[in-house]
Amino acid sequence: MTYLFNLGDLIDPAADLDKAALIDLKDPETPRTYSFRDVDNAANAVARGLIKRGFQRGDRVAILSENRMEFISAYFGTMKAGMVSVPVNFKFPGATIEFILQDADIKFVFADAQQTAKVPTEYDIVNFDDADNYAAFCDPGPFDAVRADADEVAMFLYTSGSTGRPKGVPLTHAGHLWVVEQRIAKRPDPDHRLIVAAPLYHMNGLAIFKVAMAAHLSVVLLPKFSAPAYINAVETYKVTWLTSVAAMMAMVVREKNVLAATDLSSVRIIRMGSAPVSQQLVDDLRAMLPGTEITNGYGTTEAGPVVYGPHPDGVKQPDISIGYPLSPTSARLADGDNLDADHGVLHCKNPSVTPGYHNLPEKNAEAMTADGWYVTGDVMRRDEDGFHYFVGRTDDMFNCGGENVYPSDVEKMLERHTGIEQACVVPVPDDIKGFKPIAFVVPQIGSDLTEDAVKQFALEHGPAYQHPRTVTLMDSLPLTGTNKVDRKRLLDSVLNT
Repeated sequence: MTYLFNLGDLIDPAADLDKAALIDLKDPETPRTYSFRDVDNAANAVARGLIKRGFQRGDRVAILSENRMEFISAYFGTMKAGMVSVPVNFKFPGATIEFILQDADIKFVFADAQQTAKVPTEYDIVNFDDADNYAAFCDPGPFDAVRADADEVAMFLYTSGSTGRPKGVPLTHAGHLWVVEQRIAKRPDPDHRLIVAAPLYHMNGLAIFKVAMAAHLSVVLLPKFSAPAYINAVETYKVTWLTSVAAMMAMVVREKNVLAATDLSSVRIIRMGSAPVSQQLVDDLRAMLPGTEITNGYGTTEAGPVVYGPHPDGVKQPDISIGYPLSPTSARLADGDNLDADHGVLHCKNPSVTPGYHNLPEKNAEAMTADGWYVTGDVMRRDEDGFHYFVGRTDDMFNCGGENVYPSDVEKMLERHTGIEQACVVPVPDDIKGFKPIAFVVPQIGSDLTEDAVKQFALEHGPAYQHPRTVTLMDSLPLTGTNKVDRKRLLDSVLNT
């Protein structure tokens, strides 16, 4: 991997450049297949186009688009040119998008046709779907990627902003080249074909795509996630490696009719990340694809996707664990002054940790310890083998009658019920208890689950203060733009009634 020095330049020039790198399903009726040579040439054309327009090293360039080849070209090409790529969640409200463009001091915007109207008129923009406009911008030809400095920023990712305005997270070339190298240190089988449907403006989809390019693996790219389309693409393109957020796979396993008519025998690996995984979901996936390797990962925008790995002594990772700390100096659990706790807030230190939030010195003071560790706000527990498990967010925790309640704890307890596929627990204000938990539950297909049965199960299998005071049965849980369960939307549906 000695050829890596720019996060936009991951393709090994000594590898087979005519191998299929990307199958773009923007239009599934007319899929577009691109070789590694095509991907590299397209990124070069973008890099040359940006420089031809006079943009300078360090200038920030936004992308607002569904997943597609042109997104990839713009993302890699911007970084190749020494500029900073800023993928933006186009599902944010218009005012939030405008804030991000201003906060990041965006100099130029790439967008697909659906998103162009969300970009204020003062920004120079190229429309991916206007063939003449995009072709006129690109400047085909060879290009030598800028050799990035050790601390040079490659990209900004903006946090979801569910509790306020999104925070800009600068991430460096060196840090995320380290991520790529860590993830392919054990070289994946060259015949793997991955599917990516998580949005590329989010760490989950973006990180795994870069891994595939560096490992010279083919990717089937969906413009957005839809369970039936995802399943059909797996069969059609003989996908071997499923990448996803847990909520996506929960929706997949509910498509019983589609699954029954589909051959998924090509699948060898299922990897989930970005959100907790339930034992019920793992069991359902094993029933759907017996013998498949199922892995559960963890990462944050600020600390990167490589915090945990396999056990150093080869101990098998438990199903719902997020893994074993990559090294003793990369992850620790803090409980007050105890920095080696079995239950506490996760602190991270590794090369991919952000150098600090953009324009937010007060947040940086909160998020970084004096000895240089990033405070994730995620509460973990450690088992006797050293594996870590997600407990909840410190900012999700609420107090019910003097007891601390983590929604994730209650959800895991509920999901042990054989009739429950998914659960989401949120707090609502209570005059006596302070807050009380309520639950939104997706029953297993064919289950005769009732609201009273859920409450009774909770009282029998957890402390009384954790039991949901009300239960709402749903066909599916709403998702955010990053395909996580939308807790805020569920809470608002209660508070606004």
